[in-house]
Amino acid sequence: MITHRNLPQLLLKAREALLAHFRPIITHFGLTEPQWRIIRALSELGALEPRQICEVCQILSPSLTGVLVRMEQMGLVERHRMEGDQRRMLVSLTERSRKIVIDMAPLIEERYRLIEEAVGKTLLDETYAQIDRLLAAPLNALPSADLPDREIIGSIDEDPHDGARG
Repeated sequence: MITHRNLPQLLLKAREALLAHFRPIITHFGLTEPQWRIIRALSELGALEPRQICEVCQILSPSLTGVLVRMEQMGLVERHRMEGDQRRMLVSLTERSRKIVIDMAPLIEERYRLIEEAVGKTLLDETYAQIDRLLAAPLNALPSADLPDREIIGSIDEDPHDGARG
């Protein structure tokens, strides 16, 4: 029996509950959620390499490639070769996406103000602090799970009713 609450599932539920307040703004400006995460990250951090965008925005590299191509076609980002190493690429915002950030900022800030009003500044500040602590914890230093041989637990492809006639 599993006794711990499903923390990843709870975090996903919290994410969805919060994102529901921002999603209408994001879609109003013709953006997808990953596009907005990239625009916001580049707005806050400046030009980044694709691998840095993957890390900051939590987007898998194969997905990021397609998202960046579409964003470039939409005039939202520009890609430049790095001066010191032509193999490396930097992604930066265009004037169009900087204008989108300026137009979205008051709407986003109002959402945060309403969320803070609803849950209280103390809870919101504590939540930020606890999430920061969780992310700073050495979770990547934990050993890998010691998994049993697949034969012991059976194959997912096996039908438990195969061969059972009755």
